[in-house]
Amino acid sequence: MIDLHCHLLPGIDDGPADDAAAIEQARVHVAAGIEKVVCTPHVSHGHRNTGEGIVAATQAFRETLAAAGVPLRIQAGAEVSLSRAIELDDDELLQLHLGASEWLLLEPPLGTDVPRLPQMVGGIQSRGHRVLIAHPERCSAFHHDDKLLGELVRAGAAAQVTAASLTGQFGRTVQKVALAMVEADLVHVIASDAHDVVRRVPGLAAPLAEAGLEGLTEWACHAVPAAMLAGEELPPRPAGSGRPAKRRGMFRRG
Repeated sequence: MIDLHCHLLPGIDDGPADDAAAIEQARVHVAAGIEKVVCTPHVSHGHRNTGEGIVAATQAFRETLAAAGVPLRIQAGAEVSLSRAIELDDDELLQLHLGASEWLLLEPPLGTDVPRLPQMVGGIQSRGHRVLIAHPERCSAFHHDDKLLGELVRAGAAAQVTAASLTGQFGRTVQKVALAMVEADLVHVIASDAHDVVRRVPGLAAPLAEAGLEGLTEWACHAVPAAMLAGEELPPRPAGSGRPAKRRGMFRRG
């Protein structure tokens, strides 16, 4: 499996504080069946990371993992806040893409609505960046407008849901929204958004199985992430996959 959203680089944001903690987290990734991680530290007004700094930190930690004998492949990326992405020039945004791909992991505000969100995302797309929306199920804008994610997806964006959201770790409202987004075929990637080994832990297959969505594992945790990193068209979701029985969706594509 490939984890496209993970805070693993030591001492760079709110992920592991040092090499020892990061190595421990990497071992948990491997134990969970994850072979590759794109390291996505925050790039925001609170975490002023740069593409150059993230690439250097990724290479340094790659060497640390090799010395520790941890067989986890890592690539550089970032989780870029919407407000910061608008400010950065295209050369810098390109350095922040997931694994040097076409895709930018974009984080909308969690606690506030964004009245012109489609226009703001569209502006970034018009500059040549393909947008993967980070954890929309946790963002209030998508709670208040159940058509918003469908609008963004129709305009070319993709969506990433956090695996733990599907099992209720972030509360029942987030869980309900996440499941509804999956059922509406609006989710393309399931990622861990792991930060540590205690509270925000690595894992993809186990949370999906717990949520009754094991049929999505290969597609959302391998096929789509691999296609994104390779610059290929995203494979279609397998017919009938990932639909827990006896649920009614609140989200719609149209």
